[in-house]
Amino acid sequence: MSDTIIDKADKPEFYMTEEHHPEGSTMLGFWLYLMSDCLIFAVLFATYAVLGRNYAAGPSPADLFDLPLVAINTSMLLLSSITYGFAMLQMERKEKGATLFWLGITGIFGLVFLGLELYEFAHLIHEGAGPTRSAFLSSFFTLVGTHGLHVTFGIIWLVTLMVQVSMRGLIAENRRRLMCLSMFWHFLDVVWIGVFSVVYLMGVLG
Repeated sequence: MSDTIIDKADKPEFYMTEEHHPEGSTMLGFWLYLMSDCLIFAVLFATYAVLGRNYAAGPSPADLFDLPLVAINTSMLLLSSITYGFAMLQMERKEKGATLFWLGITGIFGLVFLGLELYEFAHLIHEGAGPTRSAFLSSFFTLVGTHGLHVTFGIIWLVTLMVQVSMRGLIAENRRRLMCLSMFWHFLDVVWIGVFSVVYLMGVLG
C-alpha cells in the first residue's frame, strides 16, 4: 500500500506540474476581459452619439478642440504601440535588457499621452467647459476619461512587469503577462483611434 503513495519530497516535479496555471486558460480569461471592455466602450460611444450634439447653448467641439494638440497626443499613443511591439520582439529573442529598454520607452510615451490629456481637461475646465456644462461635455469627459483611466492602469501594469522581469527574468509567467499587456495596450490604441475619429475629427470638421 505504501508503494502506491506519492511522496511530495520524492516527486516535486509532479506537484509543480499540477499546480502550474495553464497558459491557455489565462489567455482565454484575458480575451473575455477584453470583450467586456469592448462592451463598456461601445456603450460610451453610443452615449456620446446620442448626447454629442446637445450643447445646451454652450461651446461645440469646433469651439473647444485643438486638433494639432490631439494629433500629437494620438501619435504618442501610436508610437507607444510600436515600441511595445519592439519589446515583444526582444522578448522572443530572450534579450532581457533590450526588452526592458523598449518597455521603458513605451511607458514614457504613455506618460506623455496622459500628460497632454490632463492638460486638455484642465484647459477645458478653466474655460468653463467642464463635464457639468452640457450633455455633450458630460459624455465627452466620460468617454475620454475612461480611456485615460485604462491607460493609467496599463502604465502601472507596465511598471510592475518591468520590476518582475528585472528580478526574475523572462520566465514563462512573465512572458505570458507581457503577452496579455500587449493585447491590452493595442486594444487601447484601437479605442483611441475611434475616439480621435468620432469625437475630435468629426466634431471639428462636421
